Amino acid sequence: MTATASRPRTGKGTRSLRDTAARIVQGLATPVVPDDYLDLFAPLRSGADLRGRIVAITPETRDAATITIRPGRDWQGHAPGQYIRVGVDVDGVRHWRAYSLTSDTSARDGLISITVKAMPDGLVSQHLVHRATPGTIIQIDQASGDFVLPQSVPAKVLFLTGGSGITPVMGMLRNHDFDGLDVVHAHSAPTADDVIFARELADAPTGVRAIVRHTDDEGMLTPDQLDEVVPDWRERETWICGPTPMLDAFEAHYAAHGHTELLHVERFRPSIVEAGEGGTASLRVGQETTTLALDGGTTILDAAEDAGVLMPSGCRMGICFGCVLPMTDGSVRDLRTGELTTTTPDDPAVKVQTCISAVAGSCTIETTES
Repeated sequence: MTATASRPRTGKGTRSLRDTAARIVQGLATPVVPDDYLDLFAPLRSGADLRGRIVAITPETRDAATITIRPGRDWQGHAPGQYIRVGVDVDGVRHWRAYSLTSDTSARDGLISITVKAMPDGLVSQHLVHRATPGTIIQIDQASGDFVLPQSVPAKVLFLTGGSGITPVMGMLRNHDFDGLDVVHAHSAPTADDVIFARELADAPTGVRAIVRHTDDEGMLTPDQLDEVVPDWRERETWICGPTPMLDAFEAHYAAHGHTELLHVERFRPSIVEAGEGGTASLRVGQETTTLALDGGTTILDAAEDAGVLMPSGCRMGICFGCVLPMTDGSVRDLRTGELTTTTPDDPAVKVQTCISAVAGSCTIETTES
């Protein structure tokens, strides 16, 4: 398997010195303030904007890699299962994305890690997996998210994961002692070569029974197969993360059986409840306006990026509020709830989350290049 033969890319001292020298020369040629000088020599210092330095990039599969990061001194730690927002400069433009933390919280070296799958249309994920290099400084936020195990882990647990949805659960598996408990982890991936953390799943921790399904040959694990695969699923508190269709299906299944209280869900994208009819969105960047004709199921953020309009973004799930921009007129619809947000003469500049909002008739968004 690809992951077995791969080695992490690690930084070289000569390159690090050369990069530092280049930053110093660039700094001397542009107006700077005292903090800018400090950033050249100590970007991870206490009191600075929170940053991290990529230490190593370790391939996991042909399209996934673990990015090991040394966080700045103001890093406050994380709970297993949480995520961080990462700001990455690609072709001179900073883009923010959210990734689950997969590192051991007790590691004495203070390093953290995220494991990223390069999506076919993923600008940032492709960059991190295939083009980023050790030594690169990236922006990071403090950890967020409530997709975590309680302090007292239930006696019976079920993890359901698909594809890169395994990442927050791997954070839990690496950081909790399940000895004496009854834990089942059912994971799905297209083929054996696509299974992230394959070796760890094959050598599951004491107390954990791992079930790996290769969907190209066996098909997706469906909710009606739970009775066969995990007969006592109704007795297990369940944590699930994976593709949207998988999450939607299991949420409906648990609700139909009256067991919604057992289910903890982590989504990479919001679930669309009501698409609406769409319309036109006018995106103002300085003196220029781009007008897009959109359907009712496409977020303003996705449509803007597809059209080449740069906008701030973050988790892309409506959690971090990194995408919030003022809407100066019009209406948008929250794709998670169907709720409309509309400007009025008394409130002509409403803040909207572009990552979970679709246009409802027409709207005008004031944006800035990120």
